Amino acid sequence: MNFSIGFYDPFKLDMIEFGDVEKDKVMEMFEKIPWADYLAKMETAQESDIHHSPSFEIENKDNGTELSIDAIDDNEWEIFYERPKLVKKFFGLIEKEESHFSLAEEQTENDVRECLQAFIRSELQFLENKFAE
Repeated sequence: MNFSIGFYDPFKLDMIEFGDVEKDKVMEMFEKIPWADYLAKMETAQESDIHHSPSFEIENKDNGTELSIDAIDDNEWEIFYERPKLVKKFFGLIEKEESHFSLAEEQTENDVRECLQAFIRSELQFLENKFAE
């Protein structure tokens, strides 16, 4: 599989792009990010110095899915899942593939790890169930 990874440092405007990464290196990269350090630094920083939450972005270039993981605080995470979905219009006469976006709020670190592992293994049904709306 072909993964592309980036990271949003809360104190920088632009994403830090790591580029293409092998499947077996994804979790290692996620775990190397000093999440607690970023969150602690955000607590004492000026609001104008913070541009966004620390965020790990991963795209599966083979199937067009994306996962974004944001640290909100030490015990809370948000997971965004974007994937192509076939949408039927005009009473099912026209089918069109559109980007579908879902959010899971108030997630634990364990939830994040499960979703990231499922994403890496392309277990898309697990993710669909997790993000069922």
